[in-house]
Amino acid sequence: MNILVTGGAGFIGSHLVQTLLLQGHKVITLDDLSAGREAFLQEAIHHENHTFIQGSVLNRTLIKQCIDQAEAVFHLAAVLGVKNTVDDPVKVIEGNIDGTRHVLELAFRRGIKVIFASTSEVYGKNTSLPFSETSDRVYGAPSIHRWCYATAKSIDEHLCFAFADKGLPVTVLRYFNAYGPRQMNSQYGMVIPRFIHAALSGQPLLVHGDGSQSRCFTYVDDTVRGTISALGRQADGLAFNIGSNRPTTVLQLARMIVKMTGSKSPIQFLSYEEAYGKGYEDMPARIPDLTRSSALLGFSPRVSLEDGIGRTIHWSRGK
Repeated sequence: MNILVTGGAGFIGSHLVQTLLLQGHKVITLDDLSAGREAFLQEAIHHENHTFIQGSVLNRTLIKQCIDQAEAVFHLAAVLGVKNTVDDPVKVIEGNIDGTRHVLELAFRRGIKVIFASTSEVYGKNTSLPFSETSDRVYGAPSIHRWCYATAKSIDEHLCFAFADKGLPVTVLRYFNAYGPRQMNSQYGMVIPRFIHAALSGQPLLVHGDGSQSRCFTYVDDTVRGTISALGRQADGLAFNIGSNRPTTVLQLARMIVKMTGSKSPIQFLSYEEAYGKGYEDMPARIPDLTRSSALLGFSPRVSLEDGIGRTIHWSRGK
């Protein structure tokens, strides 16, 4: 199959591209390299079935040229990260909504499958756990920029389901805290690479708040496997949670990384206001209900947190 991957030089995207090529697909990678790196594609860049194009999903003409060559699209290109939501909400809103609209409109003209990478952020402040795909969204006030990414991704999902109603085969995937090798954007709030970098360099591991907030950290191989499983028609018109359902507090995570790296780094606490300014809100817990993903996609996480952290530390030592 001829497949377009937007954001394919990014953390998850590069792993996805590599796996698709191993499965025998022909892949076009589109990435503007604002967050991704061409080096992440070193195992794919010269593959006979791979084409890399540097460009943005905001370039409608370029997107059309790519989609005209494809039979399916994995749309992972996005503007993400806690720092972006606080510092440049316009960039987050326009970068996510406009690019997704281009992909969906152009794919609809040809009737080709789109798999859209969304996020567990869409559940917002909902505290009714675990989150099913039909759970309510609960957001803060629009004046709080922290919610602009979740809002933009929610609008993207609305667009996906609107095009699904028109007949487009489209699937929405809500990722839960993916991590692993190549996750470099620690300055944008990715906690695992931030902690590993600090531990390996002897710097303090800065835990925001009191560290009791919990997340379900998902190794990238599991994320990719769930993503590719959505190619089937049984996934059309639906959203799926893709992640681990094992919650771990941020403080537990920090202690695990210090122990596994053999680091002497201290663990220190930093208030959210000190980290991100006034008004930032964090959620006490996020846990996915994987019932639908298991039943229709055959998805369940396979890599334990300990194993995944070990692999990520090994990669971080060698880079």
